[in-house]
Amino acid sequence: MQLKETFERVKRASKSLASLSDQQRNDILLSVADAIQENQERILQANAIDLSKMPKESPLYDRLQLTVNRLEGIAADMRNVATLPSPLGHITKQKTLPNGLRLCRVSVPFGVIGMIYEARPNVTFDVFSLCFKSGNACVLKGGKDADASNREEVALIHEVLTRYGVNPDVVTLLPATHEATGEMLNAVGYIDLCIPRGGRKLIDFVRDTARVPVIETGAGVVNTYFDKEGDIEMGKAIILNAKTRRVSVCNALDCLLIHRERIGDLPALCAPLAEKKVIIYADDMAYQQLYGNYPLLEHATDDSFGTEFMDYKMAVKTVGSLDEALDHIDSYGSGHSEAIITRDEKAARRFQQHVDAACVYWNVPTSFTDGAQFGLGAEIGISTQKLGPRGPMALEEITTYKWLIEGEGQIRG
Repeated sequence: MQLKETFERVKRASKSLASLSDQQRNDILLSVADAIQENQERILQANAIDLSKMPKESPLYDRLQLTVNRLEGIAADMRNVATLPSPLGHITKQKTLPNGLRLCRVSVPFGVIGMIYEARPNVTFDVFSLCFKSGNACVLKGGKDADASNREEVALIHEVLTRYGVNPDVVTLLPATHEATGEMLNAVGYIDLCIPRGGRKLIDFVRDTARVPVIETGAGVVNTYFDKEGDIEMGKAIILNAKTRRVSVCNALDCLLIHRERIGDLPALCAPLAEKKVIIYADDMAYQQLYGNYPLLEHATDDSFGTEFMDYKMAVKTVGSLDEALDHIDSYGSGHSEAIITRDEKAARRFQQHVDAACVYWNVPTSFTDGAQFGLGAEIGISTQKLGPRGPMALEEITTYKWLIEGEGQIRG
């Protein structure tokens, strides 16, 4: 293992985090946030190197791009994490047994968290803030598309850690190679938990290859159902926001389901999308309604449904009932985020009860699936699995627990 010494250093460094108080962690996070703002030009210059190698028309370009506003937001999120209560040392269960043994279950860090991600340089700061606040060291494996940005960001973090006398190995960026990914996934005894964050291909590879524990953050194939009792104005705003707020993120809308009785309202619902130049792939009934009323229209194919577009593209499917909408989501959804637009509370409650997804919305766009929006601070990813955390993963989700047992010499019979 070429990176064994690197993993050993991170493991040793992770032990030193236990000696830091929550106030010390918070002070360091605030200092890194200040450093982000003070060194914006430096970070943006590195990001420009990465951007110069990617076509602007690529769906990943928006994910890769950092701006002054985005850096301000990243710094604000880090300051927010610093204000959150510590997730460590919480007593989650305690009891005294009949034999007098006192049991206490207390929250503790995982130790070393490995993060694999693609063209998302914001993730570097997000993962650092959450891991550091929760007492975890982190091993970062970014994609080659964002390597210059990631290296500049980690260098900035290291400068602050060194200034505070903290071992910089608690945040380590691996080479942006496939070989480094393979070594991370096989770093048994060094990586306590691995979290992939990216497209379906990356996530499937990590899940199928890893020998270390993995929390799967699923791809976002997102549907929104406009019910026969849906409000048009509300629907227009929700659909527009869900689809176009940021098309490259995992909570962006991919398929609009519309009740057959409301098909006449489809042109009005889609009209705002035309201004954003969204291409619509419509089934036959929807195509007939949109033809002549929507400029960027194509016939849907079987591949149009169940696709995470990450682009200004959206499918439209006509359904005859709530049950048909639910069946479609069961077949094509990814368990990430789903929404219903309706004034019928009974239909909404049934939708929320039946849909098997991490986040299920009623009259709200799926764009809210985000750790910061949920009041969790930044997020490390959106988990779509059922074993362990589900939905936005923040501080509590990257801690585990241990049992503390006290007695007076009791002996088991």
